[in-house]
Amino acid sequence: MNTKSQKRIALYLRVSTDGQTTENQRLELAKIAEQAGWEIVETYEDQGISGAKGRDQRPAFDKLCKDAARRKFDMIAAWSVDRLGRSLQHLVTFLEELHGLGIDLYLHQQGIDTTTPAGKAMFQMLGVFSEFERAMIKDRVNAGLARAKAEGKTLGRPKTSTDTEQAIIEALTKGGKGMQKIAKEFGVGTSVVQRLAKAEANLSMPI
Repeated sequence: MNTKSQKRIALYLRVSTDGQTTENQRLELAKIAEQAGWEIVETYEDQGISGAKGRDQRPAFDKLCKDAARRKFDMIAAWSVDRLGRSLQHLVTFLEELHGLGIDLYLHQQGIDTTTPAGKAMFQMLGVFSEFERAMIKDRVNAGLARAKAEGKTLGRPKTSTDTEQAIIEALTKGGKGMQKIAKEFGVGTSVVQRLAKAEANLSMPI
């Protein structure tokens, strides 16, 4: 297990617009690393990319996550928590991944260092934040469903009209077309055609 003075760290730098620079972030974090005796093994930089974008739209952040899984470093250092992301859900997921990998985090502006007892307590709070986020999402979904129901909106797939169902049955009876082709022709799902074909077959069976 590495001691604090032997830690290999990765710097993550990000600015939202091309008119900004990451240089101040780099200089300050490099100075802190030197004072702490940390070895900077890699610097990851997303230039002109919003923190609201997902991991797949932030190339350097994506590489940072992949290298974390490969244990290329022991700690990630960033200027501020909002450099990592601006979505609570994405941030909590990222921090949970770091915690699971045993990788520490240093956030300069917030004064968070997870190698310290106070910093470790932050990781212990992740489960609470994660549960809170899931509950909020569930509440929003349920509220949306209740509102749609109150407004008389039909939930789920639109119901196929009787005329369309009859036309599909006629097409099935004539033959010469597969179910997928019929579904495409009438703008319905294949399952609708399959259901009608099964119902027609049951009606045609001798009693």
